[in-house]
Amino acid sequence: MRVRRLGWAGLEIEAAGRRLVIDYVRNLSPLFTGWKPGEGLATPSGDVSAALVTHLHRDHTDAAALADVLTPGAPVLRPAPGHGDDVDNVTTLPAERELVLHRLAAEVVDAWSSREIGPFRVTAIPAVDGLGDPQVNWVVEADGQRVFHGGDTMFHGYWWLVARRFSPFDAVFLPANGAVVDAPHLQPPSPLPAAMDPRQSAAAAEILDARYAVPMHYEVEQPDKIAGYVEVADPEKEFRAHAGRRAYVLPVGEWLDLTT
Repeated sequence: MRVRRLGWAGLEIEAAGRRLVIDYVRNLSPLFTGWKPGEGLATPSGDVSAALVTHLHRDHTDAAALADVLTPGAPVLRPAPGHGDDVDNVTTLPAERELVLHRLAAEVVDAWSSREIGPFRVTAIPAVDGLGDPQVNWVVEADGQRVFHGGDTMFHGYWWLVARRFSPFDAVFLPANGAVVDAPHLQPPSPLPAAMDPRQSAAAAEILDARYAVPMHYEVEQPDKIAGYVEVADPEKEFRAHAGRRAYVLPVGEWLDLTT
């Protein structure tokens, strides 16, 4: 099995000639101001057999991008819809509408449930979303290797349960930008990170006993974000400092071959 970083939180995973994507997006304009579609992002290297999404924020679920790369009828595995009214779900409704518009084969999955998709076994893992929206993380297994994808989860107490069931991991991909969010529908605002910062991600990687700990969910050039979204200044540097020997910074578009 090998894994390619597609940018932001996107991954392409390949095994036995098949590929799936996790949180693949092509359009980050809902988050980045003045951003040009495709800038700083890579596209999958071929047709995709399945898509996994951690949650329905538009920087993690891009239905138009998925529609262009998925084979006909390919499953899109996703967490449950949000509870509450339209204000509660304001950050997930655009992606919900787009999944329907593009007629994707979206399927709701429960935490700890598993599916076999070609050579892959995928398991949805409990996660905690910084805005209170439903989120899962993913474990993907193939060819005797095991990968974890952490979406943009906060630090939580499920790490030890995940470790007991799946560790060791060949690679874990974890959010590292430690974004603090001040949004109109989230008042009063919290001064605490809504996604893991480098120190928290390094701690999770150690608990999960990762051979490679790869930071994601950040941009090296730190383009302008929407107002009220403030990140760690240098996620890569901080992650290397905290993760030590496990740290492996994978540039966008490059592969990590787990068979070596």
